[in-house]
Amino acid sequence: MANQSTKTPVNVGLFATCLVDLFRPTVGFAAAQLIENTGCTVHVPEQTCCGQPAYNSGDSRHARQIARAVIEIFEDYDYVVVPSGSCGGMIAVHYPALLADDPDWSRRARALAAKTFELTAFLADVMKIDSLDADYDGTATYHDACAGLRELKVRDQPRELLASVENLQLTEMDETEACCGFGGTFCVKYGEISTDIVSRKTANVVKTGADLLLAGDLGCLLNIAGRLKREGSSVQVRHVAEVLAGMTDQIPAIGETAPEISGKTNGG
Repeated sequence: MANQSTKTPVNVGLFATCLVDLFRPTVGFAAAQLIENTGCTVHVPEQTCCGQPAYNSGDSRHARQIARAVIEIFEDYDYVVVPSGSCGGMIAVHYPALLADDPDWSRRARALAAKTFELTAFLADVMKIDSLDADYDGTATYHDACAGLRELKVRDQPRELLASVENLQLTEMDETEACCGFGGTFCVKYGEISTDIVSRKTANVVKTGADLLLAGDLGCLLNIAGRLKREGSSVQVRHVAEVLAGMTDQIPAIGETAPEISGKTNGG
């Protein structure tokens, strides 16, 4: 990747997110690689959930406890970068509101919020990336995840970065800013409604003729990928970081299995 390198050491705390850690670690590796390529030093401290499931379920007491823990872990870094608009939005938007009644924690929450960025926003807006050493020979379409779009104003940044990926053609789908139906616990509580919403999204994806769907939030991607598979679609699904980092040949798309390795194993 070519970019405007930093002139002084910049320490970035990578908030990996629960879904990345448990379901798609490659996204974390891709995010770390992209950040390191800007000249920053990436740190991945031992961390916990951002507290969003508790917060969305009305459990503000535990959400505040988690918020304080996250602040203590990440507040000393120059920036906090999150490969997820929803988790990034939790830290940058909801922590200050959650802790507003305590002057000290309110100050610390606001300070952390001010230096917390979704991954593509950090690369495009903070580090001013102007080109990428990445290639994808195909057509992609992009889903704007709700929290990243509405809470963090992330829309143009991923598209600007994707424009510098060699051979990639980006085709916009209809209603790209519409929800995919995941919504965290929403898809569990209201399964039929969620299925209807995601089916509208997959119809728009397929209509583009793209062979790849991208987004910046793994929750949305897991939800859409699952529906596409159940519908028998051949559209691949990936986190945008995997394409930007040039890692699409290293791991199968979401919902797909790795090809079997032919030949005998050692001693076989």
